[in-house]
Amino acid sequence: MTTATATKFAGTAALAATLLTGTAAPARADGIDRAELRQVVEEIAGSGFTGVQVRVSDGRRDWAGSAGVRELGRPGAPPVNGRFRVGSATKTFIATIALQLVAEGRIGLDEPVAGHLPGYGLDERITLRMLLQHTSGVFNFTGDYDPDGTLVPGIVWSGGEWVRDRFKTYQPEDLVRLALSHPLRFTPGTDWGYSNTNYVLARLLVEEVTGRPFAAELQRRILRPLGMRDTTAPGTSPEIPGPHAHAYYRYDGRTVDVTRQNPSWIGGGGDMISTTGDLRTFISALMSGRLLPARLLAEMRTPNAKIGYGLGLFVQDGSTPSPFPLPACGTPIVTHNGGVQGYATMMYSTLDGDRTLTASLTYVDDVAQTQAGAFREAMQALIDETFCA
Repeated sequence: MTTATATKFAGTAALAATLLTGTAAPARADGIDRAELRQVVEEIAGSGFTGVQVRVSDGRRDWAGSAGVRELGRPGAPPVNGRFRVGSATKTFIATIALQLVAEGRIGLDEPVAGHLPGYGLDERITLRMLLQHTSGVFNFTGDYDPDGTLVPGIVWSGGEWVRDRFKTYQPEDLVRLALSHPLRFTPGTDWGYSNTNYVLARLLVEEVTGRPFAAELQRRILRPLGMRDTTAPGTSPEIPGPHAHAYYRYDGRTVDVTRQNPSWIGGGGDMISTTGDLRTFISALMSGRLLPARLLAEMRTPNAKIGYGLGLFVQDGSTPSPFPLPACGTPIVTHNGGVQGYATMMYSTLDGDRTLTASLTYVDDVAQTQAGAFREAMQALIDETFCA
């Protein structure tokens, strides 16, 4: 690791001291030894994150390690392959199943979706492609911005009010109706705007077209064929089954364990649970062509010109602007990261699925999202070590 990479984490050392009980636990690793990766993981754990799990694969061998603590106030590093809330990485799973339905001729990629989802009053111009690429113009139910930068609030998803009500159940239909009570942010197909509502609609569309719950289609089409036994779509269950690290939220001077929560507040926008091993299996299989025919995989990897978002994936090949760090060496990659209170997920792959990076970082979240800068630095260090070493 270069000195420049190492110094990226120095600014948050004081915060780390308040989060961790003692010094960061040394990274534990399974598989091949990667001294540089082990050092990066240890430094991330010392930069203000409570726990880190990382897995890197070169198509033949894995390096998997963890550092930090599983739970504040108790000894023990996070499990090397523990479960965690993956946040918006959920969108890639939904996009994959929707595109499988396109491959089967059950819906057209450029077909209006209003006819499949009657009763919502969806604009007739909105197509499946627009939902999957965030070009529909539909209001984001977690909050959106007017052209002048004014925040238009949606449901409560942060602060003390969310912590107190974190076991509340939201129906996906209600999230959609809340979003559609607002005017379109732009004419469908003319601009790009990230909206969790697009993927709640896409998941409802999958259920309408197949006649089965999304969780059942997920099992049938992806999890069972790929042997992904540690991935779930939990619905309204607040539990994370199996070994896992804990997540926290700080407000009004209090730090609360928010590991248990009802994820229906985000629904199709990011409610799934997985592991670094299962995410590796999924993104590698997807990019290598095992889940979609070549023409639809090509559609998925075609980025929007305004920002490099394809269909359920950010495409980072240098041809379009990207909100995420790029590998310093310029290796083209695809990604869909995610975040749910106290959990941050990384899911990266080369275009052929041969080399992958999957990770989960746990931390103490807050309204100001004070760990956002440190997360970006962690992403840069890990993708450089994975794709440029």
